[in-house]
Amino acid sequence: MIPAERNVAVYVILTIVTCGIFGIYWMLVLNNDSLEAAGESGTSGGMVLLLTVVTCGIYGIYWAYQLGQRIDRINSRSGRYTDNSGLLYLLLQIFGLGIVTYAVAQSELNRYYASFGSSPY
Repeated sequence: MIPAERNVAVYVILTIVTCGIFGIYWMLVLNNDSLEAAGESGTSGGMVLLLTVVTCGIYGIYWAYQLGQRIDRINSRSGRYTDNSGLLYLLLQIFGLGIVTYAVAQSELNRYYASFGSSPY
């Protein structure tokens, strides 16, 4: 089943308006959608949130790197150019630009979903 495309602009605005609360939800669904798109099993979104809180954000930085690597595998499998997104996401996360990480990753996932044509939703 192909997850629905998510509107990046709306998600960014909702994250800003809710002072980051919506960003937590976005992280959860971004993790789960990327796992599904990659056809992989891994740490669930809820566990990512828990580990990020317990480690005072350190796991979130590691997760961003892993998300970038997963996006690269999805792009590679789709026949699109892939670069080292993991490093980009890692640097963005370190410099406190997690919302940019989410937006770029969501945009990449939306491009992947669009390659299937019309969404089943």
